Amino acid sequence: MNKIIIATIMRPHGETGVQTHFNSFIHYLSIQNVDHQLITPFSYYKFIVYPVFALRKVFGKLSGPLSVWWYRYWHAYFLKLALRQQLKIDSNCVIYAQCPLSAAAALNARVSEKQLVVMVAHFNVSQADEWVGKGLISDSDWLYRSMRCFEENILPRLNGLVFVSKFMQQELITRIPEIANIASTIVPNFLTDPGLPEPTEPIADLINIGTLEARKNQQYLLEIIAALREQGSPLTLTIVGDGPDRIMLENNARLLKIDDLVSFSGFVDNAAEQISFHKAYIHVAKLESFGITLIEAMARGRPVLAVPAGGVAEVLGDGTAGLSLPLTSAHVAARIVADSIYSQEWMNAAGKAARARFLNEYASNVVAKRLENFLQDASRLH
Repeated sequence: MNKIIIATIMRPHGETGVQTHFNSFIHYLSIQNVDHQLITPFSYYKFIVYPVFALRKVFGKLSGPLSVWWYRYWHAYFLKLALRQQLKIDSNCVIYAQCPLSAAAALNARVSEKQLVVMVAHFNVSQADEWVGKGLISDSDWLYRSMRCFEENILPRLNGLVFVSKFMQQELITRIPEIANIASTIVPNFLTDPGLPEPTEPIADLINIGTLEARKNQQYLLEIIAALREQGSPLTLTIVGDGPDRIMLENNARLLKIDDLVSFSGFVDNAAEQISFHKAYIHVAKLESFGITLIEAMARGRPVLAVPAGGVAEVLGDGTAGLSLPLTSAHVAARIVADSIYSQEWMNAAGKAARARFLNEYASNVVAKRLENFLQDASRLH
C-alpha cells in the first residue's frame, strides 16, 4: 500500500470546503491506519515563508491582480520546495493534489514518475473565475487568461482526476477534452458524521454559510426574506461568513427594511455547528461544483432549500431531503420557503430524509473508502 501525500496551497485548518474535504479524508485515513501526510507551503521553513506571504497585504492595497499573482506564485513555490523535501524520502507514494497549483507543484517536485499525481477538482469551472467572483481580477485581465491556460496545460499531465460531481466532470471535459483520456472517478465530498444535535430552541429559522461575495449570491437571500415579509410570512435568517460584499449586504438589508430579520454573524469558527440552532439551511449560490455546506446541514438532520446550480442538484437528489429554489424570482422562492418551513409535517419528514441521505451518500465511512481505493489503484495501474 502506497503512502498518500495530500498537497495543498492552503493552511492545514480553516473554514473552506477544500479544507473540510482534506481534513475529513485525513481523519478517515488515520482511523484506517493508512500512511499519509499533509504537505502545505507552511511545511517549509517558516522563517522564510511567513515574511514573503506578509508582503501580499502591501500588494493587495495596490492591485488586485498583483495580489492574486503574488499569492499563487509564492504559495505554489513553497509548496513545491516542501514537497521536494518529502518526495526524496517517500519514493512509493501517490500525491493527492487539491487544486491545479498544487498539482503543478507536485509534478515539478516529484523525483520519479512512479510518484503519481492525482488532483481533485474542487473549483467552479476555473480558479480564474473564482478570483473574478471575489472581485480581485477581471475576466479581461491577462492574469485571468494566464490562469485558464495554466489549467489547460497542467490537467492533461496528471495521472488521475477526482471529480466531486458529474457537473464538474462534464464541465472540465468540455473545456479540456484531453483529460477524457486520464483515469478518473466521481467521488462526492464527504464528512465525518457529527451526529444528530440535541434538540434545542432555534435562534432563527434559516441559516446560510459562505464567503460574502457575488457568486454566493447573498443579495438574493435578502430579496427572498423581503418577499417573505411582503407575503405575510416573515422568517429570520442568519448569514455566517465574511467577505468583500459584507458592507453592501448590511446596507441593503436596512434599505429593504429587513435588518430586524437578518443577522450577520461574520466569520465564526466551526461555522457548521451553527446549523443545529436553525430550522433549515438555505443556499442560493449562482454556481457550485458541489456545495459542502449542504451535506453539513443534512448530517445534522436539517432540510435544505437550494438553487440547483452546478453540482447542487446532485446533492439535493430526489427532493425528499430538501427543495429546489428558482434563481430568478425571489417571490416564487419565498412561497416555496414559507410553505416548507410552516409545514411541520414536511419539516420532520425532510429532516429525517436529509439525515438518511447523508449517512448513505456522504458519510466518510461510506465514501472515503472509494477515494482511497482510487488513489491506491492509480498507483497499481501505472
